Amino acid sequence: MSITAYLFLLINIITFLAYGLDKLKAVKKWWRIPEWVLIGLAVIGGSLGAFLGMVVFRHKTRKLKFRFGIPFIVLVQALAVAYLVVG
Repeated sequence: MSITAYLFLLINIITFLAYGLDKLKAVKKWWRIPEWVLIGLAVIGGSLGAFLGMVVFRHKTRKLKFRFGIPFIVLVQALAVAYLVVG
């Protein structure tokens, strides 16, 4: 596996864990991870981890910018990867 694939896996694991941690903080009424950080992690390559975190932890699913934004980021990143691999 290439270094790029390892980095992709790492950012997605970190993003998934960040969504889980933010859900725990929400339940416990602790200080939260800012939304811009959660979205930013998705934008820099952790979109699959963000999407899985939303589904697994049932977190941020009511917020429209997450409900539609994260799947949109997944789609854009998937198309970019497909373009780079094929083209």
